[in-house]
Amino acid sequence: MKNKSFATILLNWHKEENTREMPWKGEKNPYYIWLSEIILQQTRVEQGLPYFLRFKQKYPTVKDLANAKEDDVMKLWQGLGYYSRARNLHETAKNVQQNFKGKFPETFDELKTLKGVGDYTAAAIASFAFGENKAVVDGNVIRVLARVLGVETAFDTTEGKKKFAQLARELIDEKNPAAYNQAIMDFGGVVCSPKNPKCEDCPFTRICVAKNHELIEQLPYREKRTKITNRYFNYLLIKSDKEIVIRKRTGNDIWQNLYELPMIETPKTLKKGFAEAIVKQLGTKQFAIKSYSEETTQLLSHRKIHFRFIEVELTDFKSFSLANAQKVKLNALSKFAFPKTLHLYLLEKSLF
Repeated sequence: MKNKSFATILLNWHKEENTREMPWKGEKNPYYIWLSEIILQQTRVEQGLPYFLRFKQKYPTVKDLANAKEDDVMKLWQGLGYYSRARNLHETAKNVQQNFKGKFPETFDELKTLKGVGDYTAAAIASFAFGENKAVVDGNVIRVLARVLGVETAFDTTEGKKKFAQLARELIDEKNPAAYNQAIMDFGGVVCSPKNPKCEDCPFTRICVAKNHELIEQLPYREKRTKITNRYFNYLLIKSDKEIVIRKRTGNDIWQNLYELPMIETPKTLKKGFAEAIVKQLGTKQFAIKSYSEETTQLLSHRKIHFRFIEVELTDFKSFSLANAQKVKLNALSKFAFPKTLHLYLLEKSLF
């Protein structure tokens, strides 16, 4: 297929279909484009949309976001997952405000110097806000190119990444890079979807290699499979009538800078001897175990977290203290950002 033919077919489809209506579509403000792209990384549009609207309302400018408290940013992000995005979001906002006088860089290469901004996000901002001829390459784009053109190179290999980046550069409409990028992303989301693509509505049907060779389910090819690691988190609910013990997660681990209950991580689900583990964690034997919850799980990108919640009643809550933990008022608990499963547990216990 000639490059111009591919772009023309795609742009004509986009013009006729007038696809997904989203608040950032057609946006020229680089701050809002950046905000939407960071939120939508590894997130479905339906899930990310309300977060984008809330961030836009609370932090209408990059200056507002830069001046925000980290805990407030994390709280607003709560439930969206992949929390390093929120930390990068806040750090980059401060960088833009302090080092770029509150204005986003205007070129692909400069944008890539910002933390959390890779090739895809830089290309999106550069093309949508500044009209730079840079092609976006995300999951939607890879799927469309792999199926229509019959690319059998695994997209998650070094060779595959180069291959798809090259194809994207060759096929982009140089005169209308923003329109082309929006069109191919929409096409991948609306028509050439991962499952049950709408081939009957596809303008490429006659020439689509995947359609004509029954490769729709196979393309795009993935070579690597992520190994899942199991982790076992045992959370202690320690509270009085008015206060509860929580701690902030620090260090280079999941949920960094979010809050949690005191936790004991074990190599597997412990069925015996857990009282001894609690004594070691709390540094006291003056407690009673009121209840154990059933084990629940949450699957992250390459980790399966096994949760158990243990209600612990202290003999003397008032004088109790725990390193790297704090007591907070129950009526202030809703101000803190917790990982999803902990948030749901505390909600279930009517602590918010």
